[in-house]
Amino acid sequence: MTDTATPTVLFVCVHNAGRSQMAAGFLRELAGDRVAVLSAGSEPRDQLNPIAVQAMAEEGIDIAGFTPQILTTEAVKESDVVITMGCGDTCPIFPGKRYEDWDLTDPAGRPIEEVRPIRDEIKRRVQTLLAEIAPATAR
Repeated sequence: MTDTATPTVLFVCVHNAGRSQMAAGFLRELAGDRVAVLSAGSEPRDQLNPIAVQAMAEEGIDIAGFTPQILTTEAVKESDVVITMGCGDTCPIFPGKRYEDWDLTDPAGRPIEEVRPIRDEIKRRVQTLLAEIAPATAR
């Protein structure tokens, strides 16, 4: 378990190439080093969704250097908050952790015009989450 002064948040989606990577990018940007950020997927792709990368670049956040990661039991154990985005029953559950499921459209195969609203909803939810887990650091 992490130090309570620095919560760890794990974002999980199936491919770890779009939604979870965008959420992780926003939380890293907004929280800085006050929150540890992880992301993973139950069936990770080889690379990030280029439209998700483009949508985040429009917000001034570069996620291009990140690689989809496989979801591990260790990542869940080390996290204080686990945010799932469509991975269903593949996410292990451990007592004492905060779990949320964010019902978000998968940006895979969608044009930038359809990904922007998904990105904006992710940003809104990340801002809300940050205000809840680290209220003094929310901005």
